[in-house]
Amino acid sequence: MTSLKGQHVYFEIQNRKQNLTTAKVSFCSNVDEFSGIFCENSNKLVDLESFLDAAKAFSLPYLGICTSLRQLIGVLKGMEEEETDKKMRTDEFMNSKKSHEVLVMSQLVNCLANYCGIKQVIDLGSGKGYLSSFLSLHYDLKVYGIDSSSINTSGATERNRKLKKYWKAYQNHSGGGSSRDPMSEREKQRTAQYNMMCKETVSGKHLSSNISSPCQDQVIKSGSPSETNVHPVVSAMIGTDKETCLHLAGQPEPEEDELCQHAFSFLKILPTNAVETASSSKSFHQGDLCGEEKEQKKTVNIKAKADKLNESNVYSPLTSYITAKTELHDIVTDLEDSMLVGLHTCGDLAPTTLRLFASKPEIKAVCSVGCCYHLLSEEFENTAEEFTQETWGFPMCQYLREEAWCCGRNARMSACLALERVAVSQGLSPESLFYRAVLQVIIKECYGVTRSDGRVGKVFSKSSSFPDYVRKSLKKLGLDESKLSDSCIMDYYEKYRCRMNELEAFNMLKVVLAPCIETLILLDRLCYLTEQDDVGWCGLVQSFDPVKSPRCYAVVALKK
Repeated sequence: MTSLKGQHVYFEIQNRKQNLTTAKVSFCSNVDEFSGIFCENSNKLVDLESFLDAAKAFSLPYLGICTSLRQLIGVLKGMEEEETDKKMRTDEFMNSKKSHEVLVMSQLVNCLANYCGIKQVIDLGSGKGYLSSFLSLHYDLKVYGIDSSSINTSGATERNRKLKKYWKAYQNHSGGGSSRDPMSEREKQRTAQYNMMCKETVSGKHLSSNISSPCQDQVIKSGSPSETNVHPVVSAMIGTDKETCLHLAGQPEPEEDELCQHAFSFLKILPTNAVETASSSKSFHQGDLCGEEKEQKKTVNIKAKADKLNESNVYSPLTSYITAKTELHDIVTDLEDSMLVGLHTCGDLAPTTLRLFASKPEIKAVCSVGCCYHLLSEEFENTAEEFTQETWGFPMCQYLREEAWCCGRNARMSACLALERVAVSQGLSPESLFYRAVLQVIIKECYGVTRSDGRVGKVFSKSSSFPDYVRKSLKKLGLDESKLSDSCIMDYYEKYRCRMNELEAFNMLKVVLAPCIETLILLDRLCYLTEQDDVGWCGLVQSFDPVKSPRCYAVVALKK
C-alpha cells in the first residue's frame, strides 16, 4: 500500500509542476486580452466587467493548481475513512472559527505524520496551543509548540495543565460507553467544575491576552442569515447567488457562555492512554493486602508514575524566536524525524517554516497556513536602502527573484481582505472604513504624522460616535486628543461624508483583487518547494471554509 501511495504522490507532483507551467503560460498569453481594462493614457479603469473576469481567472480556485483536501487525505490514508473526526465537538472549548481550523488541520497533520511514520510534530507560532494540545491529546502525537511570545507559551502551559487535570473525569465517564447510567452527583459536580474551567479559559481569566495581528480576525457585524445582502460586484466575482452565499455563511458563532455546556463530549475524544489512572472506588488498608497483592500494587503505582511522566511531555510549549537559520536541535533537545506545522503563522514565519523544512533533513513533512501578508518583508521593496537581512519573506522562488518582483505594502494589505466574507455581508462595515479614512486625514493634517506603526484595532465597535472614535484612536496612538474640539472633528466628518460611496467602491475593487495577490504569494511559496531537489510532493490545499477562516490555504509538502 505504501508503494502504491508513493506512486500517487509522485504522479501528483509531476501534474503539479505541469499545472504551474500551464498557469504561467496561460497568464502570459492572457495579458493582452485584458490590456483594454485600463485607459492607456490615464490608466483609469474603463472596463469593469473585464476587470472582474481577469481577477476571477487568476485566483486560486480557477487556476487548477490546488489539491483537494479529501483526495489528499484519501491518498495518505489509503482511501480509508476516519469516522471519529465526524463526531467531535471541539467547539465546546474553542470558538467556532478556531474549532473548525483545529479540527480540519489536525486531521491532515495526523495523516501526514502517519504516512511518514513519525510521531513528533513541531508547531511554529503555536500561540495558546489550541492545535498543539489537540494533536497531542486526540492523536497521541508528541508535540513541541514554539512561540516567540512568553505570554503565549505561559498561557498555553496553563491551559494545557487545566485540560490534563480533568483527564481522570474522562476515564470515569467513558467506562460505561453510550449505555451508561445517568451521571452521579459527583460526576455532575465534576462536569460543572470543568465547565467553569472552560469558561474561565475562554474568557481569559487564567490566561494572558493573545497577541494577534489585526488582519486575521476582522470585525464582523452581520444580521441573521435571512437578512444577508450579497454585494453584486462580489457575487459576480465569485460566481455565486444569494442562496449559495447564505450556505457559505453557515451558522452564527456561539457565544462564549455556550462554548462549554457539554464538556464531557470533549472528554470523549481523548485517547484512553492519555488519562490518569483513577483511584479505586474502595479504599484498602495496607494490612488487607497479601504480599503478592502489595507487590502488584507497587508495580502498578510505578508504571502509573512513569506513564504520567511520559504523558507530561506529550505537549511542550517552548519560547523561542525562529529564523531560517535556527538550529532546531538547540530548542528541541530530543529532536527526531518530525514534521513542521503552522496554523496562521504571521508574516515571515510562514516562509521561514518552508525554508526550515527544505534545509533540515530530519523534517520529513510540512503543513503551513500563513496569514498577515502585510507583515511580509520584501527583498525588492526598498532597493535604495541597504539591508543586512539575508532572507526575505517575498519572493522565495528563483523565477520571481530573477524578475526582482515586488508587491508593495498596499498590495499586501489588500491580500488580507476576505472576499468570501464580503460576499455574505460579513466584512468590515462601510462606516468603519470611512471612520478610519477620515481619522488618517485628521492625523496627517492636525498632527503632522504621515507614517506610523501604531494600531487602532477594533475601536469602531466600542465607539458611540465619530468624535468618540477619533478620541479613543488618538489615545491608542499616543497623540493628544484634547488638541481637537468635537466641532473640529465633526467638520472633517461632514467635509468627506459625500465621498463615502467613493471609498466603498474603491475598497470593493481592493477586495476583488485580494485573491489574486494572495495567489501570487502562495504560488511563490509553492514554486520554491518545487525547486528543492529532495521534495517528493508539494501542493496547495484549501483546508478551511473561507467564510469561517479567510486564510484557508495550506502549503503542504513531503520529502522524498
